[in-house]
Amino acid sequence: MSIGYLIMQARTAHDAVPLSGVQIRVMDDFGNTIYALTTDESGETERLPLETVDKSFSQNQYYSGTPYVSYNVLAQASGFNSLYITDIPIFEGETATLPLALVPMQQMQRRPSQTEISVGKPAVAMPEVRNQEGAAQTPYVLRQVVIPNPITVHLGTPASSASNVQVSFPDYVKNVASSEIYPTWPTAALTANIYAIITFALNRVYTEWYKSRGYNFDITNSTAYDQYFVYGRPIYDSISRIVDKIFNEYVRRQGQLAPYFTSFCNGTTSTCQGMSQWGTVTLANRGLTPLEILRSYYPNDVEIAETNIITNVLSSYPGTPLKVGSTGLDVQTIQTYLNRIRKNYPAIPAITDETGVFQNSTRDAVRKFQSIFDLATDGIVGKSTWYKLSSLYAAVTRLAELDSEGTTLGIGTVPPSVVLRQGQRGQDVITLQYLLNVISEYYPSVPAPAQDGIFGNETRRAVVAFQQTMRLDPDGFVGPLTWKALYETYQGIGQNSPGSGTTYVVQPGDSLWLISRKYNTTVDALKRLNGLTSDLIMVGQVLRIP
Repeated sequence: MSIGYLIMQARTAHDAVPLSGVQIRVMDDFGNTIYALTTDESGETERLPLETVDKSFSQNQYYSGTPYVSYNVLAQASGFNSLYITDIPIFEGETATLPLALVPMQQMQRRPSQTEISVGKPAVAMPEVRNQEGAAQTPYVLRQVVIPNPITVHLGTPASSASNVQVSFPDYVKNVASSEIYPTWPTAALTANIYAIITFALNRVYTEWYKSRGYNFDITNSTAYDQYFVYGRPIYDSISRIVDKIFNEYVRRQGQLAPYFTSFCNGTTSTCQGMSQWGTVTLANRGLTPLEILRSYYPNDVEIAETNIITNVLSSYPGTPLKVGSTGLDVQTIQTYLNRIRKNYPAIPAITDETGVFQNSTRDAVRKFQSIFDLATDGIVGKSTWYKLSSLYAAVTRLAELDSEGTTLGIGTVPPSVVLRQGQRGQDVITLQYLLNVISEYYPSVPAPAQDGIFGNETRRAVVAFQQTMRLDPDGFVGPLTWKALYETYQGIGQNSPGSGTTYVVQPGDSLWLISRKYNTTVDALKRLNGLTSDLIMVGQVLRIP
C-alpha cells in the first residue's frame, strides 16, 4: 500500500489571522468520511496519511491511467462561508498542504454559503494544445526585472469576465508548479520546470504584456495563453522547498536583462518550440543539471540571474543568512517581526535574547515560525524565511493600521445616502476607499485602492471587482445596493473574523463581558476604546475591539 500526506491550514487576511476550531472532513470519491478533525491555534491540522498508488506511475509518460488517488475536503467554521475542495491529487511520499482561505459571512447573512473548488489533474496530463504568445524582444516599459508581490492573476482567458486574484509571487509559482507537473519527478526536472514558470511570469510582467493592452492583470491562468493556476489548490512539499530557494531567480540570455520567454508544453499530446515538460524527466534521469536541461530547449547561452527587487517588501534580505551568533540591526528586525507576529500566532515562543543578538530563544521562535509556514525548520533566517517574515509582518500590521483608520473615520452602521461615481472627491470617497481596503484583506478578488479621497480609475476597478464578487451589477457606481453590501461585508468581517482588529456589531444577548471573552480582552479595555461610561450596550452598536 502506498501512502501520501495532507495538511490543511485555515487562515484569512493574507495569513495574518489563523482560524482555530475549523471543522474539517476529508472524504473519498464515494463521500465516505476518512478523517474528521479541527484546526489548532495556528489554523493547522495534523499531517494525515492517505492511501494512494505507487509513484512510479506519475514518472512514466506512457502510463494512461490516473497516477494518484483523489480526495475531497469540506471546511466549515462558525461565522464563515464554507469551502468544498474536490479532486485533490495525493501522490506517494508527497505532502500536500491545502490552504483554506475562509471568507467571513456578511452581517445579515443567515446561513453560510459554500464555495466549491475543483483541483483536478495537472496540465501536463491535459490534451489541449498550448498557444502561448510572447517574445523576449517585445518592447518593454520596465527598466528592471521586478518580482511582483503580489501578482494579479486573471482566472480565465484574457477577454473573459472572470475574476482577478492577488497572491504573493512565491505562492503563485508554487501553485502553478503544483498545477502543471507531477511533484514526484526528479529534483532536477522539477527545478528546470520551476525556473521556466518563474521566468515566463516575469517576462509577462517585464514586457507589461497584458497591461500594455489595457488589461488590469499581470497574467492569466489559461494554458492557451499562459500557465495553469488553480486558486485554492494544495501545494506539494517537494515543489514548495525548491520555490523557496529560487523564487527570485530567472532565465535570461547572456548580456541581456530581460527574462527569456520560456514557453513550454507537455511534449506528448502537445509539442512546441519551447521546453518539453516530460522531456525534462528523461534528461534529469540521464544526470543533467537544471541549467543543462534548460539549455537543451532554449539557446545555449541562457543563464540563471537573480533579482532582489521585490515590491511591497518592508526591508530587503541582507544577503547573508542569520543564525545563532549573528548580531546587529538585521537580527533586531527579525526579532521585531517575530514578536509582533506572535500576537496572532501564540504558538511561536517568546524571544528572551538580548535585542539584536541571535541566540537560542530567537532560533526557537524562528523554527516554530518555519514549521507553521511550511519552511525548512533549520532555525536559520535565509532568503525564504526572511521574505515570509517580512510579508506576514506587513499583513498583521496592515490590519492594525486599518483598525486605527476606522476609529478615526468613525464608520457607523448606516451607509451614506450619496451615489458615488468616477470623478468625485471628498469624505464619502475616503469612506468608500477605506471599506474596500478592509474588504480586500479578506477577499482576494477585490484590489485595494489608494485612500486619497479621489474616485479615479483605481477606485472604480476596485468597486467593479467588489460588485462582481457580490454578484451585483458591475457598473462602477456606488449606489444604495453597493453601499449596503459594502457595510454588511465590512461589519461581517468585524463580527466574525477573530483578532481582525476591526469592529464588532452587538447582537441580541450580548454583553461586554461576553464580547471581552470572545476577543480575549477586558471589559475595561472595551469601555476605554469605545468611550463607554457604563456597561450598557445596544443591539446594532458597533464596538472597536482592542
